[in-house]
Amino acid sequence: MTDRPKSLTVTLEEPVEHKDKTYTSLTFRRGKAKDFVAMDAVKGEMRKSMALFASMAGVPLPVIEELDTEDFVKVGKEVAVLMGNSATLAKLLAQEAEMSASPE
Repeated sequence: MTDRPKSLTVTLEEPVEHKDKTYTSLTFRRGKAKDFVAMDAVKGEMRKSMALFASMAGVPLPVIEELDTEDFVKVGKEVAVLMGNSATLAKLLAQEAEMSASPE
């Protein structure tokens, strides 16, 4: 048995609006193989990580694309615990998000 939680909720500092719905938090479930398939459906490394998060949260990709950069980095860090043996991948995605969010 694993100590990983089945899900976790990330409260957003900046709510996201998409199709008449306001998201103030996102609840992510543990990673599944189908989440990696969602990554393959899009082009670009950053969009792949966004597709992974959208799949795990059960929200449309534009919701993740509209996250404030600090919220996006927060999601990447917190969701890593749900990835289990894929935590290394999740950590890399979080680092990638953090680097992309940093001003040059």
